[in-house]
Amino acid sequence: MCQVFGVSRSGYYNWVQHEPSDRKQSDERLKLEIKVAHIRTRETYGTRRLQTELAENGIIVGRDRLARLRKELRLRCKQKRKFRATTNPNHNLPVAPNLLNQTFAPTAPNQVWVADLTYVATQEGWLYLAGIKDVYTCEIVGYAMGERMTKELTGKALFMALRSQRPPAGLIHHSDRGSQYCAYDYRVIQEQFGLKTSMSRKGNCYDNAPMESFWGTLKNESLSHYRFNNRDEAISVIREYIEIFYNRQRRYSRLGNITPAAFREKYHQMAA
Repeated sequence: MCQVFGVSRSGYYNWVQHEPSDRKQSDERLKLEIKVAHIRTRETYGTRRLQTELAENGIIVGRDRLARLRKELRLRCKQKRKFRATTNPNHNLPVAPNLLNQTFAPTAPNQVWVADLTYVATQEGWLYLAGIKDVYTCEIVGYAMGERMTKELTGKALFMALRSQRPPAGLIHHSDRGSQYCAYDYRVIQEQFGLKTSMSRKGNCYDNAPMESFWGTLKNESLSHYRFNNRDEAISVIREYIEIFYNRQRRYSRLGNITPAAFREKYHQMAA
């Protein structure tokens, strides 16, 4: 065989006994760490955030090298899907002006909250989810789930946010024009706590982009990968995603690749 390929016998045996280079061995060790981090972050991080995740666990790797190894491992982030709106703006209730006009630039927590409703399919029927997001920290500060899309559901989410955050008067509460947010009872709660009411223009999802972005993230990274037998299963998954992963573990590029909870703590430490 050596004669056929034109190599010496000694050269052939050297090739057979050749050990992988230090660089190759290092790459293989890194690949294992990358796989573990990819799974730990629920297959949601691209190269930049994955690099930060590895660094905080003591593993330093350049971005180009990391991108190459991710490609060799065929690791990809979960694909985004589009979902339709849920609330109905066709009603005769009073509508608030749009105070934000797509200017999402608060300078501290509890200056601007955005609120919205979405739905999740289960074998038992629809599960509706009301959520409230702090635009500065990107945290989900309030949420509630139920069988019906009602003002009581949005009210529960608002009370949760108010209890946990205790915001100062003047906070802007922005939502779409759905009847659940225009309802008298809901507006009374806002007035009692000194919140300023702001609402999107009719049919313009970009006016509530931060909340729409969260729904897409929730469904892309979690819900679209399940088939729920009943509402309780969905509730458990959603609660775990929000409380454990999204607020406390998921790195946010806009926040400097730290989590919403860590960003809030950092703000309060600097303000103290």
